[in-house]
This record gives sequence, C-alpha cells and structure tokens, in this order.
Amino acid sequence: MAISYKELLHEITTFFFDVDGVLTDGRMLISESGELLRTMNAKDGYAIKTALQQGFNVCIITGGRNNGVKSRLEGLGVKDVFLDAHDKMKYLHQYAAAHDLKPEQMLYMGDDMPDVEAIEFVGLGTCPQDAIAEVKAVSDYISHKHGGDGCVRDVIEQVLKVQGKWHVAGGKNIQSS
Repeated sequence: MAISYKELLHEITTFFFDVDGVLTDGRMLISESGELLRTMNAKDGYAIKTALQQGFNVCIITGGRNNGVKSRLEGLGVKDVFLDAHDKMKYLHQYAAAHDLKPEQMLYMGDDMPDVEAIEFVGLGTCPQDAIAEVKAVSDYISHKHGGDGCVRDVIEQVLKVQGKWHVAGGKNIQSS
C-alpha cells in the first residue's frame, strides 16, 4: 500500500523551489530594453518568511538569471538562491551534503522537465496544478494551486501545520487534523 504524502510532511526540514512556473506563473513581461519581468505572490512570500522564522531551510534552484528575483527572495530572508542552475541535481546534492540532509527531510517543488530528477530524489516531490504531465506523474503531491498563485504557500502551510509550527495572530500555533 502506498504511503500518503501527508505522512511525509512530518520529516520535512528543508524546502527547495524552482522559480519560473512555481514562484511565478511562468509568464515573462519583456521590457523594451530586453529586461525580463515577473510577478510573485505575496502569500508565497509570507509562507517562505514564516518557514524561515520557524527554523526551516529554504533553497531556490533556478535556471533563470534575474537578479531582481534573487533580491526579492533575499529580502524575504532566503540565503540560498542559486541562479543559472541548469544542473539542478548538482546544487541539490551540494546543499544536502553541506546541511547533512537525508532525502526524507527534503521537499522539492518544480513544474517542468529540468525538475523531474530532483522531484524523484527528494522525500516529498511536489508540483503546482499547472505543471507539465511528466512532472505530475513523478510528484507525490500536486497542489490545487497554480504556479505563482499560492502553490508554495500551500505546501509550506501543510508542512508547518502538521508540525505544529504554523501560527496565527497572537502567536498561537495551529496543527492540521
């Protein structure tokens, strides 16, 4: 019998996220000067900040090279942002070794072919609702939210609630049932 992804949430200590199609909706606005602009969801940002405050690791591994993306994520407190990272497994292995992580402690969310190997490697592979079919096929959990529309918040909130680390105003922690 297959294990429910919900049982895997208890072990997670580290979140890995792709950017385009996960933290963004995958669309790019191209300025006249050629600059690529993206939008990110503030609710995802809140969840990332909360995870960091609760002692979780958050690592971004993206093939993109936009320093604006890096600035936004660093502004949230994310220290580990790997841009122009086309060999995602290289960065995933380096980070795991540096932080003495086992696969079952890691959650990865991606949406496209470069993410498949990482999703298969970690203890909990996840993707947004609008990920490609190949990614959905290997994911343990498919968010009901699309990329750039709260899918990151969805997985972070689930992990923190299961571990009793999601809080509401007044500092009270909430656990999911």
